[in-house]
Amino acid sequence: MPQKEATRREIAQLFHVWNEALQSGDPKRVSALYAPDATLLPTLSKEVRQTPDAVEDYFEDFLKLKPKGAIIHQNVSLYDPIAINSGVYSFETTQNGVKHYLIGRFTFVYRKEGDEWKIIEHHSSMMPDD
Repeated sequence: MPQKEATRREIAQLFHVWNEALQSGDPKRVSALYAPDATLLPTLSKEVRQTPDAVEDYFEDFLKLKPKGAIIHQNVSLYDPIAINSGVYSFETTQNGVKHYLIGRFTFVYRKEGDEWKIIEHHSSMMPDD
């Protein structure tokens, strides 16, 4: 059981790795966290991203908003060699010098590849008003 708790903490920490990559402003750094066969269903685009170039392209635009994320609620599930982190997060973005705050739902699905966890599925959507 202690091993599972350590893995749960490791998976929960991957959000912070991803968030730090966002704050770097480097779309290549963010897209490197995704497996080559990953699918991204992003918050601010209708386009499903299923190639490394398409994932990077999304983050080129998204990073212009200077996003800073924070977890509100998360649930980590383990299905070796797969892990899922889903929940609710908030984002602060800046556009034309004006800060905006968004709340969204997320699901990150990770697959262990060697010693690294890679994102294989990422779905993010705005929280409904009611």
